[in-house]
Amino acid sequence: MFNTLKKGLFIGALTFLSQQTYAQQIQNLLGSVKNDKGEHVSHVTLRLKNAKGSTSTDAKGQFKLPAVKSDVLIVTAVGYEVQEIPLTNVTSLTITLVPSNARLEEVVLTGYSTQKRKHIVGAISSIKAEEIASTPVTGVNQMLQGRVAGVQVSANNGTPGAGINFRIRGSNSINASNEPLYVIDGVFVDNRENISTSIGGQAQSNPLSDINPSDIEDIQVLKDANATAIYGSLGANGVVLITTKRGKLGESSKINFNTTQGWANAYKKFDLLDGPTQDLLSNESKYNTAVDAALAAGKDPATVAQIAPNPAYQNTYDRIDYLFRTARNKSYDGSIIGGGEKTSYFVSFGYTDQQSIVKPSGFSRYSGRINLDNKVTDKLKVGTTVSIARTYRNISSNDNNAKGVINSAIFTRTYLPVFNEDGSYAAWGSFDNSNALIDHLNNNAIGFRVIANGYAEYSFLPELKLRSSWSIDNNTMSEKNYTNTYITAGKATNGAAAAYENQGQTLLNEQVLTYVKSFGESRKHAINALVGNTINYSLNQLTAATGTGFATNNLKDISVAAITTGSSSRAEARLISFFGKTTYTYNNKYTADLSLRADGSSKFGANRKWGYFPSAGVTWRAAEEDFIKDLNFFSNLTLRSSIGLSGNQNGIGNYAALGLWSSGANYLGLAGTQPSQLANPDLTWETTRQVNAGIDIGILKNKISLTADYYNKYTYDLLLDVPVPNRSGFETFLQNYGAVRNSGFELGINTVNFDRNDFRWTTNFNISWNKNKIEKLASDITLGASGRNTSILREGYSINSFYLYKQLYVDPQTGNAVYDDVNGDGKITTADRQIVGKALPDFSGGLTNNFSYKNFDFNFFIFFTKGNSVLNMQDFFMVHGGTQASIGFLPRQLDRWQKPGDVTDIPRMTTFRDDPTANNSSANNYVGNVASLSSRYLQDASFIRLKNVSFGYNLPSATAEKIGFKKVRAYVQLSNVFTITNYNGLDPEVSATGGNQNTAGYDWATTPQPRTFQLGVQVTL
Repeated sequence: MFNTLKKGLFIGALTFLSQQTYAQQIQNLLGSVKNDKGEHVSHVTLRLKNAKGSTSTDAKGQFKLPAVKSDVLIVTAVGYEVQEIPLTNVTSLTITLVPSNARLEEVVLTGYSTQKRKHIVGAISSIKAEEIASTPVTGVNQMLQGRVAGVQVSANNGTPGAGINFRIRGSNSINASNEPLYVIDGVFVDNRENISTSIGGQAQSNPLSDINPSDIEDIQVLKDANATAIYGSLGANGVVLITTKRGKLGESSKINFNTTQGWANAYKKFDLLDGPTQDLLSNESKYNTAVDAALAAGKDPATVAQIAPNPAYQNTYDRIDYLFRTARNKSYDGSIIGGGEKTSYFVSFGYTDQQSIVKPSGFSRYSGRINLDNKVTDKLKVGTTVSIARTYRNISSNDNNAKGVINSAIFTRTYLPVFNEDGSYAAWGSFDNSNALIDHLNNNAIGFRVIANGYAEYSFLPELKLRSSWSIDNNTMSEKNYTNTYITAGKATNGAAAAYENQGQTLLNEQVLTYVKSFGESRKHAINALVGNTINYSLNQLTAATGTGFATNNLKDISVAAITTGSSSRAEARLISFFGKTTYTYNNKYTADLSLRADGSSKFGANRKWGYFPSAGVTWRAAEEDFIKDLNFFSNLTLRSSIGLSGNQNGIGNYAALGLWSSGANYLGLAGTQPSQLANPDLTWETTRQVNAGIDIGILKNKISLTADYYNKYTYDLLLDVPVPNRSGFETFLQNYGAVRNSGFELGINTVNFDRNDFRWTTNFNISWNKNKIEKLASDITLGASGRNTSILREGYSINSFYLYKQLYVDPQTGNAVYDDVNGDGKITTADRQIVGKALPDFSGGLTNNFSYKNFDFNFFIFFTKGNSVLNMQDFFMVHGGTQASIGFLPRQLDRWQKPGDVTDIPRMTTFRDDPTANNSSANNYVGNVASLSSRYLQDASFIRLKNVSFGYNLPSATAEKIGFKKVRAYVQLSNVFTITNYNGLDPEVSATGGNQNTAGYDWATTPQPRTFQLGVQVTL
């Protein structure tokens, strides 16, 4: 008994002493966690390696953890490297997270579902807002231009809010749309043009201009058929998935405020010849013409008298300085993000105001957003997204408009006064007074857009969820235009007014049932499957009214006009879809993906309304194989391949398959109707078959990562207006005929060049090659700007090909232009036109470098294209040699031929532009300064542009907290800094006829991209 008691006391004493010793080793470890930008990070997991104990950082990035002095702290956070920190005699520490360049564990939105990046089969590129946070942008298109391989984004011109060209892996279609599908928080966004005023390419609306880029969390670009086929008839041109910011449960509130103040100017302006020189050139052309006439009449040309300068034309009147300005731009946006126990939220408001560098255009946007999510029960979750935007456009008559403000300023000869002697506006020839157009513009477009979504998600099991959502995109554009009597068009009608109300509405209901499960030994098997359906309704309606004849310019309402007219239209379309997708992964190495979508559209014929769009793909994560691991070289090696079909119906009329009648065929005072469209009950989808093969490589712990893809897209059953016999009573008939192929290669490289001692340097480079070819076409289709058929669609050639006379040289002895006689008949006729270039580039890409040192950051972005041409319409009109009687000259006209022996590509001055045989020309392939366009005006528009340079400073966290902020950042930014190009116009990145997707690459009085200087401040409370 005594021995037992003694033994128990001894053990108890040892235990007490041991506990005392252990207790002495226990310490309260205090600290905070920051990211590489010095910001406090919440929800970071910290655990002990050798003992029980874990915690996570609070909203201020701070933590407290009882720890053993000799233990190791393990820090894990999504998107960052795992860190192991020894705790020997450590009681407090500040941990800086190291970004993980291996994004394989990242969850990516792939269309109706999410997947880990390492299991993705399709070609999907991602842009996260945080990746370009140091280069703030005013539009979503700027976030994507040059940053994603296979994606070409270009602005039609430099007018704020103007239309853009967005192409993913080339142009698939001729008649139907080439624009991708935009999905914002699950809402299908209408990307149709909704500005009615026909005043040039700048009037196009840009669906992305209604979105505040500060609201965006990330963007996924789905490129191949495996990624897009789940969207069926909507995904043929690729899909852009935009996800906006949302709060997280348990996240304390953060208030963010950003502002930028900027100034923009023209990197290059129009350079016009002075008055005396323009008078000299005009006289020279008249003199040369008189000499030609004397020779034709058998007279001695020496008898032709020189033309003396006109004293009235020796002055120079500058219109350019008044046309351009230093434009102001400013933006303000604020947001609140956070979450409680059951509800999370994101609320934002933004305001942007941008002047155009060419007067008087401008753009402004008010935007607001509310994103709410509520966990009603452990199984039921509901939420909503509501985005409201109001835009204002002050639209200047410009691109491709003879009476536009730029044309009127540059075409009018500089020796002609701007004002009459009485101070009134002077108008010359067929051009308006540019000052009058600037001072009295009254073209206003106000847009109001609501994009809203509501959803309910019920979890039957942790792996089985049903989500039902309802969404709307309601876009209304109201325009009011008044042309007063100071302007030529207003003088002719004693004032003219027009009003348009254009409404586009898209309604969508979706049900998606998803099943995500891992099972088997060590969870070697994983399934991600879904089935669903959508019901889509779209409406477009237009109401228009015009009036002419006003008592005074102060009365502008159509109701008081002497003559009024009105019209209206309404069109509806419906689409119902069923889809399913299954992804199976084995042992984290092999993934197979299958999907099928069936679409039924009201646009197509009764016999072929339904289209079926399957896809299949496989992925092999070779880096997980033992024989690859043994190499100890690859941190990632993944091979991907896929094939699939997707369809296209966008861009054709809502009643394209029906036989239609139209009114207006009146006879003897009685109303009448007439057939206007032939019925085609077999009209069906354009279909794109795409094959994709890709590889993802990472080495040196993914400090170098590479993604490469080859694709081949073949689009057949094009929706084309095919010529039909005249006896049918029609000229064309909409049919499924024709094919287009796009094939190409994409390469993206990311590198971490240096990362130590507070200094980090990363590089992102991407490049894309695309070859576009029309494989099948019923006949050539010629088209172009202002009735000039200078573009052509021809089998065997690229879309956007230029169809021109090819100038071979200027004869050094005569000064006459010599053109290629294609058919060899000794004459230059329209049959001698040929394809001499294309507007589509051979390749394009971008290079981004990011540098950070302690609290400083610096980055620059370069964008480039190669192989694209632009038709310089300024040269055509203003290096005309005298053939345009009332239009002035550009300085390049001075390089003209003047005497025998001169070598130049610009012919002699002459007003003559008739058939050469009438001029007794010795060369039948001379057409003088022909009115038709030639290859002389087509120029290589390849360029390298320093698109963006940004320098920023983050206030140290401790300093920021002392003044009541969590984060303070200030930055300075330059955009469109300089451009290297052989193009002699103002800007190689333009398309004045952007409203027609088949006539890109025209520079016709187009506002150039502005060079912008901005100052900005970002703060978080």
